[in-house]
Amino acid sequence: MAMSPALSTTARAPARWQDFVQLLKPRVMSLVVFTGLTGLVSADHPVNPILGAVAILCIAVGAGASGALNMWYDADIDAKMRRTRGRPGPAGRVQGADALALGVVLSLFSVMLMGMALNWLAAGLLAFTIFFYAVVYTMWLKRWTAQNIVIGGLAGALPPVIGWAAASNSTPLNAWLLCAIIFMWTPPHFWALSLYTSEDYKKAGVPMMPLVAGPSSTRRQILIYSLLFTPICIVPAFTGLGGPVYLGVAALGGLVFVLLAFRLFRSRAGEVGAQRNDDGLYDVRAGAKDARNLFAFSILYLSLLFATLLVEHLIGIKPLELLR
Repeated sequence: MAMSPALSTTARAPARWQDFVQLLKPRVMSLVVFTGLTGLVSADHPVNPILGAVAILCIAVGAGASGALNMWYDADIDAKMRRTRGRPGPAGRVQGADALALGVVLSLFSVMLMGMALNWLAAGLLAFTIFFYAVVYTMWLKRWTAQNIVIGGLAGALPPVIGWAAASNSTPLNAWLLCAIIFMWTPPHFWALSLYTSEDYKKAGVPMMPLVAGPSSTRRQILIYSLLFTPICIVPAFTGLGGPVYLGVAALGGLVFVLLAFRLFRSRAGEVGAQRNDDGLYDVRAGAKDARNLFAFSILYLSLLFATLLVEHLIGIKPLELLR
């Protein structure tokens, strides 16, 4: 395993509290909390509201700990990419030792609190998720293989299982189905992004799929994963997890997802001359708009799927249970 990259020992500016919040990757944390909450509610198991809030807090803190550990280790490559060079570590506002300490302390706090307040199954899953993201993905997969997103996606897919386990002290098939949806969503989502940010990954030496297999192969793999992903999104309507509204959202949204993936497959996104030309995440050259569109819609689609499940279970819409 590679040694941890050294960060500058002298901060160029005093750290503010906002810098430490940024270390926790709050935007990623919000998605993790949302999917974790959906898992907790979808378990349909009575949970004391205070304990439920503690469970979500632990999931949020665990996600923040993972983000801090990731930013500590990746400060060297973050400094080379336009999208990440303003982060507290590369910018010199937070020293590496402080980011590492924050990540370790928050990891221990979130896991121990989850175990003592809820149950040790949920705590064990949370500990595994933090370890998998910080060590397996960040320290190994990300710099070693173009399959980094595929394998590493497990870390981002586990929060609904953790939430389910926190509520019921069990992880049935439907909990893992939520995990599978996020897991299969991850490659087309991030590979679409990498098609118009590949120059950043090239500078940092990160072997993303467009750099290793080429843009054409990446677009083809995005289409294949999209064709596998969208049917999985419909499955919850057949297992007693999703209701009629969910089925409609999954089917219609899945159709749009596949159409966007097919348009991307037919495009030249990622080819020379079709790269991003400024710092805006959604500002791309004409040739990369199809990649940008799929990336943006993938966020909307996943959010709608989980929001629909959450609302259906909160207001008591009866699942379809078509296979029962």
